[in-house]
Amino acid sequence: MQAVLDTIIDNKQRDTRLMWALCVASVVVYINLYLMQGMLPLLAEHFSVPGSQATLILSVTSFSLAFSLLIYAVVSDRIGRHTPIVVSLWLLALSNLLLIWVEDFNALVYVRFLQGILLAAVPAIAMAYFKEQLSPSTMLKAAGIYIMANSIGGIAGRLLGGVMSQFLSWQESMWLLFLVTLAGVALTNYLLPSGADAKVMSGGQTSSPSRSKRARLLQDFYGFSHHLTDPQMRLAYAIGGITFMMMVNQFSFIQLHLMAAPYEWSRFQATLIFLCYSSGTVASYFTAKWLAKFGQHKLYQWSWCLMLLGSLLTLFDTTLTICMGFLMTACGFFLTHSCCNSFVAMRASRDRAKATSLYLCCYYLGAALGGPYLMLFWHKAEWQGVVMGSLTLLALIALSITRLRYHQTKMSPIAV
Repeated sequence: MQAVLDTIIDNKQRDTRLMWALCVASVVVYINLYLMQGMLPLLAEHFSVPGSQATLILSVTSFSLAFSLLIYAVVSDRIGRHTPIVVSLWLLALSNLLLIWVEDFNALVYVRFLQGILLAAVPAIAMAYFKEQLSPSTMLKAAGIYIMANSIGGIAGRLLGGVMSQFLSWQESMWLLFLVTLAGVALTNYLLPSGADAKVMSGGQTSSPSRSKRARLLQDFYGFSHHLTDPQMRLAYAIGGITFMMMVNQFSFIQLHLMAAPYEWSRFQATLIFLCYSSGTVASYFTAKWLAKFGQHKLYQWSWCLMLLGSLLTLFDTTLTICMGFLMTACGFFLTHSCCNSFVAMRASRDRAKATSLYLCCYYLGAALGGPYLMLFWHKAEWQGVVMGSLTLLALIALSITRLRYHQTKMSPIAV
């Protein structure tokens, strides 16, 4: 009896360590991903480029991250979840040293493109890792906390970038980023239980070294195509990608708006708008409970309404209405993201890492495309134009949510 209790306690401790290790890794990743978004004014000044052009740095990183997710999904299915996460994080910390000595904007673009590849490992693997190691109820809780960690990392990165932009030089800022990343990676490496590594192929089977390369490539191809031929998966990918396309780039352009007349906020003051992410942090934590109580479709509807009302509210163009609007938009976005993330992880009965990496590929591809897309509207009518561009995206999101509901009710008369 005591041996059984000890085993249960050990398993619970292992699950807790896994959960917190991936949450710390997530914070490290999102600090590195979004720090530049908070540093746009310093970045534009240091490299002598327009502020609107500086926003493309986020698009470059998101673009390389998006397609690298698919590679990590294949690699982690073959060699396990633990090694790709650890190796990529240590290389990420070392790559920050390159940022200290970049001399022009083009060199910065190349380094950030490389970092996008390294940043992809944790988001590509984390949900599949949770699904394989945790019970369904614990997995939903872990997914909610993990999304909350994403939000915390995003807020911390942007605010840290704002502080750096206001008080430090470029080189000093990059040294601080290196030290913060190094500490986070070391903590992740300590917490991550190597014994929990699941060396699985699709369907949970161990990779066979005797299989030919062609057979394994075909299996990888069929793993991706299996999810892409599922209409519900495709719609979840579209919802997450278009939502992120709108939300993350709204935060970039609102900084330019707040730093111009009549607001004329300082570099650091402009980054305080990212505190509005806190509403999404709270929403992420409660998503699992709300999903169980109200169902997926209700949450999709509520989140869409929040994003619509939030975007429209900013058109009143006061400090109060802009802050309230972004609080509503962030809350709606993170509800949508949590619903999509949980849905994809739970629906995937095989090739789980490929399923979640396809979702996140669409998600970050949306972020990469959203910058150039909304920039067209910014050049035409500045912030009012960005809101108009966002309304078009919201219409596409509404259509995708409606189609997802149709497919779910078609398969089952019971409401999802």
